[in-house]
Amino acid sequence: MGEWAGVAIALASSSFGGTAAAITRYLVDGADPVLLAILRWGIGFLCLLPCALLLGVRWPQRADWPVVMLLGICFFGLFFILYNIAVSYTTAARASLALATLPLHTMMVGALLGVERLSTRKVTGVGIAVLGVAAALAAGLAQSPPGAWRGELIMTGAVFCMAFYNVLSRPLMQRSSALGFLTVGMGAGAGMLVLVGLANGSFAALSRFTAAQWIAGVYLGIGGGALAFILWVMALARATPTRVANTMTVNPIAAALLAALLIGEPITGNLLVGLVAVFAGIWIATSEAKAA
Repeated sequence: MGEWAGVAIALASSSFGGTAAAITRYLVDGADPVLLAILRWGIGFLCLLPCALLLGVRWPQRADWPVVMLLGICFFGLFFILYNIAVSYTTAARASLALATLPLHTMMVGALLGVERLSTRKVTGVGIAVLGVAAALAAGLAQSPPGAWRGELIMTGAVFCMAFYNVLSRPLMQRSSALGFLTVGMGAGAGMLVLVGLANGSFAALSRFTAAQWIAGVYLGIGGGALAFILWVMALARATPTRVANTMTVNPIAAALLAALLIGEPITGNLLVGLVAVFAGIWIATSEAKAA
C-alpha cells in the first residue's frame, strides 16, 4: 500500500504540474523564462516556509545543506528556466509529452547510480509509455508551431536535471523530512532566480500584467509550485523514483485540457492515442509484484 499510495500522490502532483504547463504557455508572451520561474518558485517558497515553521519540520542535517541547496538550484533554477524556454517554442501539450520521457531518464540515472534495480516489467512499462510519447509527437509534427522540435529537444535534455533530483533526493529526505528538504531546496533555487532576475531586469514585465495574468501567476506559484511539489516529495518518500517519475506521463492530459480552454490549443487524435500507451505503461511499471 505504501508504493501505491506514493503513486497516487504522484499522479495528483503530475496533474497540477500539467496545469502549470498550460499557465506557463498562457503567460509566456508577457514574461521571460526567468520571471516565470520566479513566480512559480518565489511564491511557492513563500507558501512553504510558514508551513514548515508552524509544523516544526525536521530540517536537513548541517552536512547535507550544501547538497540540498545545490540540488534545489539545479532543479528549481536551471531546470525550470530551460522548461520555460521549451514551452515558448511549442504547445503546452507537446512540451508536457516531451517531459513525460522523465521515467526513462530516471530509470537510467537510478540504474547508473545503483539506487534502483531494473526489472523486465519496469523496462517494458517505461518503454511503452515513452514510445507512446514519441509516436504522439512525431504524428502531430505537421500541426505543431514552426520550430516546435526545438522546444521538445530542450525539454528532453532538461529532464536529466529532474531525473538526478528524483534519484538523489530520497536519501536526503529520509535523513530530514520531505517538507524540510523541499523548503530548503526551493528557497535556494528561488534565491538564485531572484538574483538572475534582478540582473536581467526581468521584474519590469510585472508592471504590464493584467488582472488575469496576476491570477495566473499566483496559481502558478501556489498550485504548480508549492502544492505540486509538496505532493511530489511525499510521493518520492513512499515509492521508488522510477514509479513516481512514470506518473509524469499524465502531465500532458492536464496540460492539453487547460491549454484548450485558455488559449485554444487543439487536442489532436495522435495525442489521445499516445496517452493510451502512456497509461498502459504506467500500469505495467507500477503493478509489479514485490519479491517475497
